[in-house]
Amino acid sequence: MLSPLYSRNVIRYLQDKGLCSLLNNSFETVRELKANQKNCNLVVNLEDNIQLLVKQEKNITSDGTPHELFNEWLFQQLLQQFPVLGNISAIAPLVLHFDEENSILVRSYLSEYLDLSNFYQQNNIFPVEIASAIGTTLAALHRATFQRKEYHDFMATAPAGQFRYSFYNPAQGIDSITPEIFGQVNSQSLQFYTLYQRYESLEAAIADLAYEWNPCCLTHNDLHLHNVLIHSRWNQLDNCLIRLIDWEACGWGDPAFDLGNIIASYLKLWLYSLVIDPTLQLEESLQLAITPLEDIQPSLVALLQAYLDAFPMILEYSSDFLIRVMKFTGLALIHQIQDSIHNCRNFDNSDIYKLELAKNILTMPEKSIVSILGTQESEIISSVTKMNEVTQPEKEKQLVRLYYEKTRLRGC
Repeated sequence: MLSPLYSRNVIRYLQDKGLCSLLNNSFETVRELKANQKNCNLVVNLEDNIQLLVKQEKNITSDGTPHELFNEWLFQQLLQQFPVLGNISAIAPLVLHFDEENSILVRSYLSEYLDLSNFYQQNNIFPVEIASAIGTTLAALHRATFQRKEYHDFMATAPAGQFRYSFYNPAQGIDSITPEIFGQVNSQSLQFYTLYQRYESLEAAIADLAYEWNPCCLTHNDLHLHNVLIHSRWNQLDNCLIRLIDWEACGWGDPAFDLGNIIASYLKLWLYSLVIDPTLQLEESLQLAITPLEDIQPSLVALLQAYLDAFPMILEYSSDFLIRVMKFTGLALIHQIQDSIHNCRNFDNSDIYKLELAKNILTMPEKSIVSILGTQESEIISSVTKMNEVTQPEKEKQLVRLYYEKTRLRGC
């Protein structure tokens, strides 16, 4: 087992693997990205403006469980094996090297791209073109792999033939409270678990969602705004607008789960911008939000409409698809609270409102479509319904088209 990588030994590792030259070392610089609980991430700048991202997984187990970075490498192999996916520029292959023994993955670093969450927070604008690109990209991935055994089998079997991948149902609530929890979180954060257990309807709704979970295509499974990159010249391009990254959790899953996660990530921008003060009523806090929900709603609607326009068949497969997307949105909000507590962040008044909002979404998803999205479900799917009025030839139902995006006119 190789010792952990850091700025002073990563260059030697890349040289040993033939990923950078032994010459001109003076042109090489290394910087570490912000702390990550799971991985150590180093950006290496080589000569000729070549940049690499080197990721090493922390706390690797030796019990035979596949490493998460192995899963990301396997997804990259899938893209190369099946051109239907490889032609989608937003998820095009980036991985250059994978070292399974030391759980190290090296990929090209997208220096011209920005973290979408940071972009939104710094500019406080929400162009619908960006959200539409996310929806179209997700739909292309889900549509191409929908109920297709070859993709399922590829992710389930490693190249050497051994079974390597285990499937799991992500529609899970909060684990049962054990005595160990008192040593893991502070007294303030214990309030979250107390409130969560108080809502029997919430636990019942999550249990129903877990029962209804229906894996049918390849899904990202960790889709939030930090895992979406936007090109620095996004408003000047006709293509390569976004990139979806960090496929360590990808697997055979439920497409509604991906959409629920990304919508919850948008809502997080709104919820964490609320002005929370004991002297203010909730309605006053909502009015004083730095990022009002009304500013985000057009992007949420554009994302869903773009997804359904590109993958209308999902409504035939699941007539309550948007309802299930909303339920997964509520579940994702609960997971956000739990993750922040695990990252030593206190459970505060904004989290109390987030938990209440999550409960309302999970237990009353039909009403939540209007309150969260600002429009009726029928308005979102109206364009898809009109398009499906034209009957397609029977043989077309068995075809999966190669995904070629529109011609790139300028930019990358």
